[in-house]
Amino acid sequence: MSGTEIAKKYVALVKENQHDTILDTLFAKEAVSVEAGAPPGMERTAKGVDAIRAKGKWWSDNHTVHKAEAFGPYPHDDRFAVRFVYDVTNKPSGKRFTMDEVGLFTVQNGKITREEFFYTMG
Repeated sequence: MSGTEIAKKYVALVKENQHDTILDTLFAKEAVSVEAGAPPGMERTAKGVDAIRAKGKWWSDNHTVHKAEAFGPYPHDDRFAVRFVYDVTNKPSGKRFTMDEVGLFTVQNGKITREEFFYTMG
């Protein structure tokens, strides 16, 4: 699959809320995920699909997502970007907020090998 095909498939699966399928089929086992800031009690960088899956579990355990949108993909050579807009409530604090972020993904040998997320902190 080309980088553009992977990008389109990624966005389609996000819109179907198929995050496990994304990790199982589109990510390299040794992929790296980098957040703009470290989630509480976690590292900023997650290495490997299992660590990325654990980070996703932390997110879903600690947030109620009322609405999620994905825009793109925006391909560029071996990378692509996706814009995400979430309406969420942080479960521990009860605070509801809108999260607007951009994910930048790198594709090598037909798999996503790196994802980086850009968003404001606070």
